[in-house]
Amino acid sequence: MKLAFCLFKYFPYGGLQRKMLQAATICRERGHSVEIFARSWEGDRPEGQTVTLIPVRYWSNHGKNAAYVRKLLPLLKKGDYDAVVGFNKMPGLDIYYGADSCYLARGHELKPWYYRLTPRYRQFVRFERAVFDPAGSVELMMISPTEQANFIRYYHTPEERFHLLPPGIAKDRMAPDNAAEIRTAWRAEFGVGDEEKVILMVGSNFEGKGLGRALQGMASLPKPLKKATRLIMIGRDKPEPFYRLADKLGLADRLQIFLGRSDVPRFYLGADLFVHPAFQGEVAGNVILEAAIAGLPVLVTESCGYAHHIARAQAGLLIPLPYRQADFNDKLALMLTSPQREAWSRNGIAYGRTEDLYSLADVAADLIERTARRAEQKVVPPSGIRKQRSGIRTDDSIS
Repeated sequence: MKLAFCLFKYFPYGGLQRKMLQAATICRERGHSVEIFARSWEGDRPEGQTVTLIPVRYWSNHGKNAAYVRKLLPLLKKGDYDAVVGFNKMPGLDIYYGADSCYLARGHELKPWYYRLTPRYRQFVRFERAVFDPAGSVELMMISPTEQANFIRYYHTPEERFHLLPPGIAKDRMAPDNAAEIRTAWRAEFGVGDEEKVILMVGSNFEGKGLGRALQGMASLPKPLKKATRLIMIGRDKPEPFYRLADKLGLADRLQIFLGRSDVPRFYLGADLFVHPAFQGEVAGNVILEAAIAGLPVLVTESCGYAHHIARAQAGLLIPLPYRQADFNDKLALMLTSPQREAWSRNGIAYGRTEDLYSLADVAADLIERTARRAEQKVVPPSGIRKQRSGIRTDDSIS
């Protein structure tokens, strides 16, 4: 089969981007051709994978997305693909991988009324409606039952179009047999003492992931514990505001930020606690599960998509909503010192060995193949030209 995978931006440390490449790899291994379309690409391109860049110039991010789609749709029509798979919401899709929350719900529940008058909001909702329109035919691969309920509530999308996927965590995140040796070597490399505690955070958008909240929590620790604790952040964002905040809180020598690394599993094994006090609930949050199955206790806001796995596995603690900084501070101090740490660690490792947390790409490939086969079975018009999918438009409605 001939498949098109579409997304706005690729960067090597994004969870959505990793899932896209995993699905593309599985499809290629099954003998299908896959062409990836993106408006920007950071990092190396995967060997043997066709990537087509559609560069655009516009002053706003949503304007860039609209310009990208205007250029993309004619290419999809000309390419006569068996299935078009989108990893961002946009017109022209046969299948959508739902890594983002319901924008219409956020606009009504979290934003002031006047936000809904902005061009950014109108375009995001227009693209979202192209995917979730109840009269449409886009198949929907979801990773969060909560967000599925939101889409049904706001768009009345038929439930039969939704397909819930397993998390899709990489198996190399599981604690290996020599985890203790790796931990010892990692702590020696980074100069971590036997009595020192390391808090780890992973993810882009430092403010949204709660790095400021984590620093506030560190500042509240009892003095001896605070002196023996450091925080490491790995991700993609501007670090300067958080170094300034750390300095203001007296933590200048306690914070270290890496702007992306390829050896994150070593950090899971070397650290003592994973925290994720995100401001807004994420649809998934792969890093939450990655940390847990590596044996790293997790402290996470309950609104994050995969937080329920932490509760089910008994691999850490959840921060209830509405968020209270004092609650986070108390749980942070508790988890750094509690004798239950070993049980949280064992439980996370056991959960990773007994639950299907890994087969997202295979299940997604199965759905892509089924959708493409159904399209092939449809009646072909007398002209011999495959019927244009309902989502593809090239008029000025995309603006």
